[in-house]
Amino acid sequence: MSNASSLALVDANNFYVSCERIFNPALEGKPVVVLSNNDGCVIARSAEAKMLDIDMAAPWQAIAPEARLKGVIARSSNYELYGDISARTVEILGRYTSSQEVYSIDESFIRLTGTPAQVTATSREIRAAIKKLIGLPVSIGIAPSKTLAKLANRGSKSSPALEGVCNLAAYTPAQLTLILESVAAGQVWGVGSRTARKLTGMGIHTAAGLRDTDAVRIRKSFSVVMERTVQELRGIDCLPLEEERADKEQIQFSRSFSIPISTVAELEEVLSVYTQRASARLRQQGSLARLMRCYASTSPFKDNHTTHAVSLAFPNATDDPVEMYRAAIAALGPQLDSSQRYVRVGVSLHEFSPTDSHAILDIFGTDPTPFAAGAVLDSITARYGQESLALGLAGLKTNRAWTMRREMVSPRATTHWDELAIVKAN
Repeated sequence: MSNASSLALVDANNFYVSCERIFNPALEGKPVVVLSNNDGCVIARSAEAKMLDIDMAAPWQAIAPEARLKGVIARSSNYELYGDISARTVEILGRYTSSQEVYSIDESFIRLTGTPAQVTATSREIRAAIKKLIGLPVSIGIAPSKTLAKLANRGSKSSPALEGVCNLAAYTPAQLTLILESVAAGQVWGVGSRTARKLTGMGIHTAAGLRDTDAVRIRKSFSVVMERTVQELRGIDCLPLEEERADKEQIQFSRSFSIPISTVAELEEVLSVYTQRASARLRQQGSLARLMRCYASTSPFKDNHTTHAVSLAFPNATDDPVEMYRAAIAALGPQLDSSQRYVRVGVSLHEFSPTDSHAILDIFGTDPTPFAAGAVLDSITARYGQESLALGLAGLKTNRAWTMRREMVSPRATTHWDELAIVKAN
């Protein structure tokens, strides 16, 4: 059997709760929930909490008395801990692949090569390594395309017999059809509720039905994006990983939020962080960028899905994070709507040229040696860590959403010296 290429979706199980359990094993087997900013509502639940019918997004103040009677343990969001555990997981995945796309804080797509048996064995090794080195349980879905990998990942979690790894290549075509027939069309990755209703009106009720529909008809009725979904369900890889895109001359910083952002101020803060990190990557490879694209998007799975996107060119190619941030806010800021709940924001840089190919002549002599803010940031963060210093809204003195009231927050055991875990020996 030839060595084929497969896509694997590595997804942490109940990520926020699992992070809390790493440094507090006493939480294992108990109903645990993690709360949103200001301890507002439930944003993550352990399996035990789900069995007690604790609803997602339930206001904690309203359900706290009854929940505590049931033994539910609440924790405030500890984003410092979650972010560091996510970064450690990404680093381990990088040991097994050269192609990785960090899709969200708890999900990564990676490309693996080998026979189905070899890919499954590698995935089990990855799963064991992450559990041993970090303490995080993950599930892995493997398939020829991202959309199918999403479905496989769901199977890896729902069937204990699979022991956390589901490789669709292990099934016959007939078995795969039965699997897709058990999945409603509205549960397919990228199909929102509004689209699902329209598909139902067209007589398409399951993932199998969507796969077997005429792709051209789907494109005419919806869009090229839905046509790609049909092809992906057929096992055709139409959504390459970010690192494998044909236009390699780009740097992109984009993440999905576990908690939607709803204020313009928060979005400006995110843009401040992302432009600084994108510019750092740019300097890392010794390039300047002439073009920047920015976008803010609501959930594609909700009605009235909205994306605000802008493209802008700099007067001169640059790697200056201050210039990039100001340009992003000036271009995207007026489009932002505080009534929307944005779940993804992205910044991408394009049209690169080598840093040493630009020597700008200042004929008026106003600033012959401009302050290199980016280089200073790089030298400080390289020595003291990425969060040690930042500019403007990304700086440490800004009250970010995750610095709001957190009365039940656990120690930031991996990022703060004074909150390191204490090990006691009997």
